[in-house]
Amino acid sequence: MRAAREQRPASATPILLLLAVLGALFSVGCPPPVAAGGGRSALADKWLRRAAQEYRSVAVDAAYDSVRQALDLAPGDEQIRVLGARVALARLDLDEALRLLRGLPGSAATALRGRAHWYKGELEAAADQLDQMLSDPDVVDPWARSVSKLARQGVGRRPYAVAGGLLATVDLPRVDPRSPVYVVPLEIDGDAALALVSTGSAEVVLDSAARGEPSWVALRFGGRLEVRDVPALTQDLSGLSRQLGTPIKALLGVNLLRRVNATLDFRGRQFVARSFVPPPPPLASRVSLYYLRGGAMVLGTALGDGPGSRAALFVDTAMRHAVALDRAGWQKLGVDARTLAVVSSGAEGELREGEVPLMRLGAFDLPGVRAVYGVPVERLERELDVDVDGVVGAGLLSEFRVTFSDGGRLLWLEQPPPPAAVAGRAALRPGPAGSAERAKPLLPPEESVGP
Repeated sequence: MRAAREQRPASATPILLLLAVLGALFSVGCPPPVAAGGGRSALADKWLRRAAQEYRSVAVDAAYDSVRQALDLAPGDEQIRVLGARVALARLDLDEALRLLRGLPGSAATALRGRAHWYKGELEAAADQLDQMLSDPDVVDPWARSVSKLARQGVGRRPYAVAGGLLATVDLPRVDPRSPVYVVPLEIDGDAALALVSTGSAEVVLDSAARGEPSWVALRFGGRLEVRDVPALTQDLSGLSRQLGTPIKALLGVNLLRRVNATLDFRGRQFVARSFVPPPPPLASRVSLYYLRGGAMVLGTALGDGPGSRAALFVDTAMRHAVALDRAGWQKLGVDARTLAVVSSGAEGELREGEVPLMRLGAFDLPGVRAVYGVPVERLERELDVDVDGVVGAGLLSEFRVTFSDGGRLLWLEQPPPPAAVAGRAALRPGPAGSAERAKPLLPPEESVGP
């Protein structure tokens, strides 16, 4: 893709920020090895093993079907129920996750229950479960400790309550011309500020220089649409501010974006927040989204069009690269990542660059996408105990008008016309059967990450 080809090499600092956030968020609760249980039949065990492998490769809907098969055979099996809750949480089916976890002991189940209650806005129940988990001396989870305090302070609040106008359209300022990132003007408790849209963060994050402790805040967009009772964690954002050359006071994480049905339009220089679910845009393609343990956003794609091309990518709009692949991702393209050209090196290691000849996103074929190797994707995989192929960043998503819908379970991608100022640039080619209402599945149903 020509736009991605024009990007200059850049530091991997945003992905390290993502690692810091996710490292705190997902430090406990990895599933135990799958082994046949006392009352589990061989067939139920086989379905469990299949579901565990599908979940590990982030084939979430396939894992859901396999878990259902295993539960039909062994409805009381604790390992099957915990894995089923993990899958349900990734699909944002929070009631189903809580149903499967009802009465289950252990820190893994308690951690999942706490997260499900938190994302449902059931603050007291979330605090109870997270405190119970933190009473286990083997558990170290800074995210849970901060969120438990927030939940106790917020009892009686209704998180993410939207007031004011039906929608607000905010003009995006131009920041670093090398960085196709989304910097949004807003008000935080009445004070004007700039925030970075960061899908690598589950929660809103405030700069710790201004807020020493996690707190509940109100965000106002465009002077008219207000989101009240927003839970916000804290982190030092000074490095990000230096990198972008502008004072970033907050990160807007996915749990806010999906609740305000946000639209990100980099070319049109607009951010839209809504109090309602918008209708499907015309000529848009649907991409299913999943949230590992409720917060790490992942989508399905394909690298090339041959056998074994199915891939899963984290989504991090704070990363300016189009795509960052790990070694396994490059192997799917038949490329040894160590042979790629070095484009930068430093304390964070070498960054190498190459080209993905064809990438499919929803119903769009994307030819010639520039991608890098050297972003620490493997650390993310270890934190979440999954196998993904890399990260998709703002360098690619900025080519589209992007809208969250269905509570964040799907993303609408609209391809804007190529700007006249960019002569000779290859347009993205629509896939063979895309439509606004129902895009053709990216992969055959038995292999598909999404419906």
